[in-house]
Amino acid sequence: MKEIFQEYDHKMKKTIEVVMSDFAAVRAGRANPAVLDKLSVEYYGVDTALQQVAAIAAPDPRTLTIQPWDASLLKAVEKAILTSDLGLNPQNDGKIIRLSFPQLTEERRRDLTKQVKKYGEGGKVAIRNIRRDAVEKFKAMKKKSEITEDDLKEYEKELQDMTDKRCREIDELTAKKETELLEL
Repeated sequence: MKEIFQEYDHKMKKTIEVVMSDFAAVRAGRANPAVLDKLSVEYYGVDTALQQVAAIAAPDPRTLTIQPWDASLLKAVEKAILTSDLGLNPQNDGKIIRLSFPQLTEERRRDLTKQVKKYGEGGKVAIRNIRRDAVEKFKAMKKKSEITEDDLKEYEKELQDMTDKRCREIDELTAKKETELLEL
């Protein structure tokens, strides 16, 4: 039975990791290479992650540099950034693309905070779905007489405690990211 709980706990931890990666992609006024994680460029006819075709660096807190290993990719990288929802203007000097991160406006901070809350809520929904799947599995086991009614109640309580713990983690991560976004 312990391995079943470990399996569901592992799924919940994976969900939290996904939420954390979503949070990392939200730009907080600082240059963070993670904002480019979801960008891909066409490389020899195949969509390829930007990190696989270029070196990304943060020379200072407000700038990112992208240096493609193949200079012919400069235009494709520039196009990918312009068509993304990052709201950044790339500066191409023929060898490197520079991205300058302007100070966030109050309105943009609020929008990003709403986006962070949405990511956090999505993560909590995913965790509750994992709990629901586990409860259904336990009920099926009870129906097959593999566990007793008392076992079922105990497992459901343990599962609820695990769910509450993981949801609190997401709430803490969300609050931390919101604080990061709202500080000047």
